Amino acid sequence: MSRLLHISASPRGASSESLALAAAFLDAYRETHPGDTVDHHDLWDGTLPEFGPAGAGAKMAVFGGADPSGAQERAWAAARAVFERFDSYDRYLFSVPMWNSGVPYILKQYIDVVSQPGWVFGFDAQDGYTGLLRGKKAAVLYTSAVYGDARGPAFGADHQRGFFEDWLRWAGITDITTVRFAPNLATADADTARREAHAQARDEGKRF
Repeated sequence: MSRLLHISASPRGASSESLALAAAFLDAYRETHPGDTVDHHDLWDGTLPEFGPAGAGAKMAVFGGADPSGAQERAWAAARAVFERFDSYDRYLFSVPMWNSGVPYILKQYIDVVSQPGWVFGFDAQDGYTGLLRGKKAAVLYTSAVYGDARGPAFGADHQRGFFEDWLRWAGITDITTVRFAPNLATADADTARREAHAQARDEGKRF
């Protein structure tokens, strides 16, 4: 049996398009994987630690072969707890709205907390980085209210998908399923596109 963690980056609750898309995906997933564990990590629930001066100092200490101490040790332990929860799953569902052409800052914070040497990546001075999250798979649900692939630069740019999937692959996750819902909510009727995106999410949830 597999363990799936839904990591959500929207604070909009019932008004969130990405959370609604995730609900469609997960309903279908549960139907076809009734024995699997499905949990939710809302990144806005207040449990995500900061990764500031003490955390950065701890990371550099580890890079240098030393053990963090004091405030650095406490910051490292807090980050480690988040990583261990993350790493205990073999399947991930990320619901990712577009903010200012990129991902919400809370998701970037999550990435910065868990992406540590010996956890998410290895490093060799000659060969560079190696992703350590092998044998896992991810589904990513992207939403954007104005940006769309066929729209001009006045409607924004996509630094959302490229950044996020680069991180997944860098971390060792290469089995990636995606669904995108990108109607122009400012000018168009989104109902048809929404139905199509939800149908795709349900289909991917069955197959995941």
